[in-house]
Amino acid sequence: MTYRIVQWTTGNVGKRSVRAVAVNPHLELVGCYAWSKDKVGRDVGELCGIDALGVSATDDVDALLALAPDCVVYNPMFADVDEMVRILRGGVNIVSTSEFITGHFFGDDRDRIVEACQDGGSTIFGSGINPGFIQLFAVVSAGLSERVDKVSVVEAIDTTIYNSPDTEKPMGFGYPIDHPDLKSITEKGSAIFRDGVLLVADALGVQLDEVRCDVAYAQTTADLRLPGDWLIAKGCVAGVDVGWKGIVGGKEVIEIRGRWRKGQTLEPDWELDMGYTVEVQGTPTIKTTLSFLPPEGFVGETIDDYIMLGLSIVAMPAITAIPAVVAAPPGIATYTDLPLLLPRGVLNV
Repeated sequence: MTYRIVQWTTGNVGKRSVRAVAVNPHLELVGCYAWSKDKVGRDVGELCGIDALGVSATDDVDALLALAPDCVVYNPMFADVDEMVRILRGGVNIVSTSEFITGHFFGDDRDRIVEACQDGGSTIFGSGINPGFIQLFAVVSAGLSERVDKVSVVEAIDTTIYNSPDTEKPMGFGYPIDHPDLKSITEKGSAIFRDGVLLVADALGVQLDEVRCDVAYAQTTADLRLPGDWLIAKGCVAGVDVGWKGIVGGKEVIEIRGRWRKGQTLEPDWELDMGYTVEVQGTPTIKTTLSFLPPEGFVGETIDDYIMLGLSIVAMPAITAIPAVVAAPPGIATYTDLPLLLPRGVLNV
């Protein structure tokens, strides 16, 4: 079966999604939503730095829904609930990398999303690398232990070369280290990690008493100039260590932690085990790491080439889920609802 796909936006993650759809024989790109007016009418391949695909980007939502796609690949930087509700109510499924794992992130708007799914007979699934695929990785790892005491996931990344202040400032980067609202800023900006905790708890069949957020910061001891003309001044946050923790009976049983730093003037100077570390404490304790490397023969001319390569692991968990999401009953689907997701159409032969 070939699945008809509409791509929603062509930002950094969207570009990787388009590339993945274009080379997969089981997927057919039939339309693309352009948020920016200057992208309307342009070939989607051109927008994504690949050969022309014969599909032009548009900002006409009705025209895209009229194409009757099987699925929208939804990759905006930040999710728009009204937009998602319109797509779902129109009977079109969504796989999203944008702030959607269990839907609890959206608070009361989650009910609107569920209602739209029921009205349209559609399904929505959210995943990136973290939260998302790495929680599935943790759940699978936990299946090796006869007793589990705690499941933890740590993402440790030096983001110095990553040019995305719009996504990093909400985490607390760039604020004075003594800003009175700093913890609440980070808690709000990283709240999607709470959904990741809920996902693991659901997979383990445990009811959490509470989900708590703990944060630590590091400051830069000198002005730090970053890509995109972003300046983090001396004495401001250039390192964030945030952990979302699921608690049962006063005991931490699940933790999802992000530890990110920028520059070489950090105080305290955190060392990072770059990549993703999953640890299942129990009998036995299982510890695994996930990192990524360029493919053999890869030639990256700029830093952005390497960053874009890394964004493939953000885009692909949602792309891989498309067949299962199309076949799923209406509503919000997570990894605990779907069957094993098979990477069809990606083998290079």
